[in-house]
Amino acid sequence: MEVLKTEGTERKAKLSIKNIVKEFDKKMVLNGISFDLMEGEFLSVLGPSGCGKTTLLRILIGLEKADSGEIIKGGKDISSLSSFDRGMGIVFQNYALFPNMTVLQNVEYALTLKKDIKEEAKKTVAEKKAAGEKKVPSVRKLVKERARALAMHAIESVGLEDQINKRPSQLSGGQQQRVAIARTLATNPDIILLDEPISALDLTNREIMKAELKTLQKKFNVTMLFITHDQEEAFFLSDRIMVMHEGNIEQLDTPAGIYSNPASDYVKEFVVAQLDKKYEDLLGYTGRAK
Repeated sequence: MEVLKTEGTERKAKLSIKNIVKEFDKKMVLNGISFDLMEGEFLSVLGPSGCGKTTLLRILIGLEKADSGEIIKGGKDISSLSSFDRGMGIVFQNYALFPNMTVLQNVEYALTLKKDIKEEAKKTVAEKKAAGEKKVPSVRKLVKERARALAMHAIESVGLEDQINKRPSQLSGGQQQRVAIARTLATNPDIILLDEPISALDLTNREIMKAELKTLQKKFNVTMLFITHDQEEAFFLSDRIMVMHEGNIEQLDTPAGIYSNPASDYVKEFVVAQLDKKYEDLLGYTGRAK
């Protein structure tokens, strides 16, 4: 198991991906992908469209099945488990909110389906009955109450407590994304996977959400894997960045390591040169170009 040392601390692998292979119509999409996602880190998977990054995410969460390879979590291969049983949450690019539900209902819905909440409610009802209590609430009522409390805590953490009765159509894009994040946080996943969650937002909201994602990750100390095609996003958010190209990992390193020591011509052109160009363009826009 890999151990990552950062700022005097050691991080162990939260998830180990071993030799994942995936083909579509005889085209290699993932060519033996192997890496460790470290506990508490923010890892960005950076690459252009078609490089395999979204397919990798879908395999990790259980929406696609790899042709071969292992996904190790807690010392066990979880490749055959359902998405619901992998202990991970996912935030989609299109938010995937229920349009007919309010903010509160969207966040609490998944919680009402959680096995541990249902089991806790059943245990409470059984204990109350065994104690001879006359007014014993139903399991359904206790599940609803617990789900609502957890949902409200998550909603408050993203600053939407004054929007709980609104439907998605009444919210801005940035607010809808906050609802999607709150819904994932509420289920208390070990790992959160994010599929280009801010790419559809306007520039102002993208900048706000970048800062909020990093704040939430630190506040909840949750492990995050972030899919993006944007070099600047990856460098701003990440502890480490995994650069992908045509189904292969070109480099996995810290932002500083990638910028200072690109491992291939591709990384140099796709990452370093693009960042330098954005910086030079910014200087030009402000009249400070050399």
